[in-house]
Formats: sequence, C-alpha cells, structure tokens
Amino acid sequence: MKIFNKKTFFLAIASVALTATVSCERDYLNTDPTDSVSEQTAYETVDKIKVVVNGMHRNMYYRQNESQGQNGATGIMIYMDVMGEDLIFPATGPNWYISTLRWLDNANANSTNVFYPYDFYYGQIRIANDVIAKTPVAQGLQADKERVMGEAYAFRAFSYYMLTQIYAKRYVQGAANTQPGVPIRLDNTYNAIPRNSVDEVYSQINSDLQQALSLLNGKIRTNPSHFNTSVVKGLMARVALTTGKYAEAATYANEARQGFALMSNAAYKSGFNSYGNSEWMWGYKPIDATSDYFGNFMAYMSRNYNSSQIRQAPKVVNKLLFDKFASTDVRTQVIDPSGAHTSLNLPSTYLRVPYTSQKFLSVNAAGTVDNNTSLGDIPFMRSAEMYLIEAEALAKDNKELQSKVVFTEFEKNRNPAYVTSVKTGQAYIDEILNSRRLELWGEGFRFLDLKRLNLPLDRTGTNYAPVVINNLITVPAGDKRWTWLLPQAEIDASKGLVTQNDL
Repeated sequence: MKIFNKKTFFLAIASVALTATVSCERDYLNTDPTDSVSEQTAYETVDKIKVVVNGMHRNMYYRQNESQGQNGATGIMIYMDVMGEDLIFPATGPNWYISTLRWLDNANANSTNVFYPYDFYYGQIRIANDVIAKTPVAQGLQADKERVMGEAYAFRAFSYYMLTQIYAKRYVQGAANTQPGVPIRLDNTYNAIPRNSVDEVYSQINSDLQQALSLLNGKIRTNPSHFNTSVVKGLMARVALTTGKYAEAATYANEARQGFALMSNAAYKSGFNSYGNSEWMWGYKPIDATSDYFGNFMAYMSRNYNSSQIRQAPKVVNKLLFDKFASTDVRTQVIDPSGAHTSLNLPSTYLRVPYTSQKFLSVNAAGTVDNNTSLGDIPFMRSAEMYLIEAEALAKDNKELQSKVVFTEFEKNRNPAYVTSVKTGQAYIDEILNSRRLELWGEGFRFLDLKRLNLPLDRTGTNYAPVVINNLITVPAGDKRWTWLLPQAEIDASKGLVTQNDL
C-alpha cells in the first residue's frame, strides 16, 4: 500500500503554525532530503512532538485540500449522516454532499469523496506511527512521552476503526470475519502491502486502545480536544458495540461517562456550539483567526449561518422520526415542524421548510449566536452516546432491567415526562435505537449504525425531495454498496496486492 502522503505530516505541524499548504497530491515513494531533515528535527524533543500531536487534532476539523467539503473528520461525519434517512436536504442548494447523499460516491472508485476518508485517516495513521516509533528516544520527561504516545495510539485506533467500517464488509458477531478489511500499516514506509482481514484490523484496534488506556492512565489533559482515559474508554465502548461484545460495551460506556453529567434542557437548546458543555467528552473549537468560513462544520450543519448552503438547503429531520417523540422531549424542541424558526429572526432569503433543525447554531468569538460567522465547537463524543451504548448493550446482553435503569435516567433528562418503558425484547431495543437516532442526529452515526445493525436504508414515507435523492429511496441490508469501493489510486499503487471491493 502506497497511499500515504508525506505532506500530511507537514500539514500537521504547519497547521499549528497557521502556515499549512494543503494538497491532495500523492507522493507515494518520493522522498525529499529536506523533508527528511525537517521530520527528523520534529521528533528531537517531546515538546516538538506535542506540536505534531496538536497538529493531528487540528487536522480533525481543518480543510485538507481545495474542497471546502473535506474539512478533516468533520466532513466525513456529514458523509455518514447524509447517506442515512434521518438527515434530509430539502433542495440541492450549492450541491455540497449531494452525490454522497445519492450513494454515487461510494460506488465510484475515482470519486474524490470515496478517496478522501481513505486519504485522511491513513494520513493520521502515518503521523501516529512516527510518534509511536520516535518518541521513546526523544528528549523529555517520561510522563510527557507517555501522554503523546497514548494520544497517537488512540488516533491510530480511531482511524482504523473508521476505515474498516467504511471500506470493509460489516463485522458479524460470532463469525470468523475473514473478509478483507484494510491494510494495517504500523510504520511510515511506502512499500505495497495487502489488505488484512476485518478480524485482524479489529484486533489491532483493540490492542492500540489498550495501549492508549495504559499510557494515558493518570494523565490530565489540558483541553477537551485531546484524548484522556474517558475518551479512550468511549472508543472502546463503540468498538465493543460494533463487534457485539455487549458486556464490554456496557462496562466501558459506563466508566467513560463518569464525570460528564448530562446537560440541562436549556443547554440542549443553546446550539451545540460549546465544548465546555458538561456532557461533551471530546470536541474541537475552531477559532476565528483560522476559520475556514464556508468550510467549517457549522457552515453546513447550523441553521443560521448566512451562506448559500444554509439559506438554500437547511438541514431537515425525518418527520417519521420526529413523530415518534413527545413534544415534552427537548430534542423535538430544536426542530420546527413549520420551518419558521421565528426565535432566530432569519432573513427572508432563508428557505423555510417543515421539520428543519436548529440543533446546531453558529456563534461569534464571544459565544453569541451570530448569522455572520460559521464558528461553533464540534462534538465528537458526548456522555449521551455512552448512556445509549450502555442501554443498548445491556438489553442485548439479556439484562433488560438494568438497561431500563440506565435508559430511564437518560430519557428523563431529555423528557421530564418520560415513564420507564413497558416494552420488552426487540420492541424495547428499537426504542433505544430510535432515541439514539434523534439524539445523535447530525453527529455522523446513521450510516454506520444501519450497517452494523444490518438494516436497510429506507427513505419511504419520509419528507425527502425526489430531485435531491435522485429517487434513491431504498438499499437492502447487505447490498454491496454498503461497502465503499477502495480508491482507484490505492488499487493502482498496490502492485496487485490490494483487491477491490465488489463492483
């Protein structure tokens, strides 16, 4: 495998200094003595390595190339939601994400959007590999070395977790899972290597998370953008849920959410734009001095930013999902069935469509809701997700009574009128899953959830616009399109060692 781009490393460093030149080029086996010297210098001391790790975090929300729709992992979050049935575009607008929404990119090996997640996550992996390999001999305190290495292991695990969910067939609980996964690269070489099995990739993910947990134990982070043991346990809970290890998923989720109290209903309605929120475990804060304006997450997902994307194609919630919840549930109170959103005083140029969401609101540097800025913090993990993982995992582990204790605590926070469910079995699990759909709407989970649950895409009866989805209404569970094609650039560079997914 040769898709690693050496420029990604320098973007990670330069982005911290705000001097990055973003490129999509592929250098493959090219080496540059100047680059080699710069890279060697970057790992001389642990303080310099901290800058590299900070750059990896900034990569998570910073534009990687000339496409404003490909801003780190935040753009991929949007991919994962628009391919589901719950985040609806009422119009094509400026056409951002439309080909992804229509399930065209995932079936096109030459699509820039099928290439981007592969490129992005392997870029992060390459930097993580360098940090892991070179930190032990760098100058600095051992505790600081352990902290940066712990973050690198967490990044590598997260990246492989996303890659194998997107580009491989789903993990099947109880099966051997020998189906092709993605190539496991644990160094920064460029030689071609074959794909590992899905089972092998998950083994590597779990090993890396255990390493991260050990290295970060007792370490205090200075910013919610960075990893700590709580976030690592949250990742472990996600992985365990995906692989059907329900007892582990429930335990990790419970441990991960400790110390992150569920937010108040007032906070829920304040715009999902502050990572100082009590339940935000991991998130990022774009700052005005380095804002990408039309490329930021809020430039696509907020209700109020004054851009053609927001004015012409506001984000709409599936009305069938909305109708499953009581009006006393705060999550329905950020969705306007009329589409008027009178509290926001939106100009007449903003399209009004029923069931639009104002869950996300952009703010200015002072934290005040502002139509003229696309700033706003970005959630990557919240304790709400951990409650829902714990409840689902306990129910699937035949511990329904314990599950209802957890689920009731969560639901009563969102809806004070909620009464413990009398449903049982699959009907009760479906209630949890529907709550997950509404709670995590817009945060990048729906496609991945449908795939892990082996459910079909079904937009039947929803408030979709036929012209937008190009009549892509249903995709059966297990259809080959659930597994994204590998980028053609990877196939071409692999010397035949990497095989393409089903065309």
